[in-house]
Amino acid sequence: MDSKQLRQAACNARRVVVKIGSRALADQPDAPQRLASSIATLSTDKRSFVVVSSGAIALGGKRLGYRGRPSEMSRLQAAAAVGQSILMHRYEDGFAGTDLVAAQVLLTHADLASRVRLNNARQALGALLEARAIPIINENDTVSTEEINFGDNDQLAAMVVPLVGAELLVLLTDVPGVLDAQGHRIAVLTDPALRADLKSAESGIGSGGMDSKLDAAYKASRSGAGVVIASAAEPQVLERILAGEDVGTWCPATGPLLRARKHWIAFTLRPSGTLILDAGAVHAVETGSRSVLAVGVLGVRGQFNAGDAVRLVGTDGVEVGRGLARLGALDVARIAGKRNQELACLYGSECSDGVVVHKDDLVRS
Repeated sequence: MDSKQLRQAACNARRVVVKIGSRALADQPDAPQRLASSIATLSTDKRSFVVVSSGAIALGGKRLGYRGRPSEMSRLQAAAAVGQSILMHRYEDGFAGTDLVAAQVLLTHADLASRVRLNNARQALGALLEARAIPIINENDTVSTEEINFGDNDQLAAMVVPLVGAELLVLLTDVPGVLDAQGHRIAVLTDPALRADLKSAESGIGSGGMDSKLDAAYKASRSGAGVVIASAAEPQVLERILAGEDVGTWCPATGPLLRARKHWIAFTLRPSGTLILDAGAVHAVETGSRSVLAVGVLGVRGQFNAGDAVRLVGTDGVEVGRGLARLGALDVARIAGKRNQELACLYGSECSDGVVVHKDDLVRS
C-alpha cells in the first residue's frame, strides 16, 4: 500500500493507544487537557482509547523544587509519588464536562511478566473500556525501581497494544516525527527495526529517545498495529491522524504477525539465560518447523528455571529466537547434546522426548 492507503487504513482503528512523553508534557502544561478534549471528540461506540502517560517524575520534581531529573533512586521515587496525583488531576480536569472519566492504572514490569497478573490487567482494562472510562496508564515508578532505571513508557505502550487488542499506537513526542540524517521528517517508515541513519531526539527530562520509540513501533507493529510518531504540539494532532492526514511518521504493521502470547514471549519477558544451538537447531528455529531438542544444544549460559524465557543463539552469538525453557539451566546442561535414546536410558521418561523449548513456546527473531 502507498502512503495514502496506509493512512486511510488507520482511520478505521477501533481501539487506539496514545502515548505522550515527558518532554511534550513539560513543554506544554495543557497537553493532558487538549488530549482529553480530542479523545472525547473522537470516542464513539465503535472507537475507544487508552492513554499511556509519562510526566509524573517531571511534574513531581518541579513541585519538589528539583532543578532537573534526579539521578538518585529515592528522589526519583519521591518525584513520582508527588507528580502522579498532579498528572491525574490534569486528566480529570480535561475530561470534566464529557461523558468520559479518567481511570488511573499503575503497572510494573512484573505485572506484565506474570501471565496471571497480565490476564487480570487485561480483564480490568476491558471492564474500564466497556464502562467508557479512559485508562491512564503509567509505570508505578514509586515502587518499581528497576523500571525507573531500565524501562520507559514507549516500551510500556508497545506492551499495552496486544494487551488491549489495539489497532493503532500513537506516540506523541516533541518532534514532528522520525527525522532522517538531514533533519527531514520521514512520512512512512516501513521497517522501524532499521534505525541506522536516523536522527535521534534525546532530552534530559524523559527516559526515552527516538531510538526507544522506533523499537516500540517495531514491537507494536509485530502485533498487527499501525504506529504513528508525531508531535504533541501539532494542532489537533490526534484528529488529523485519525482523519488520514499526512502527520508525523507512519509505521505500518509488519509481519510475521504475532499472537498475544508469542508477542509476550518475544517482547515482554526478560530472558534469564541463553541456549547456544548448533546449525541444525538454528535452522529449526528459523523455519519454525520443530522444537529445540537437547541434541541441538551446545551449551547454556545464565541461571534459569523451567518456564523462564531464554535467548536462542547460534555459535556466532547471533540471536535467532526466544522461548520458554521446559527445564532449568542445570537440567538442560546435563542433557545437552544427547539424543533421545541416550536420554531414555540415562534419565527415564522425564527427559525422553528431549524437548528443551517446545515450538509452541518459541518465537523466531
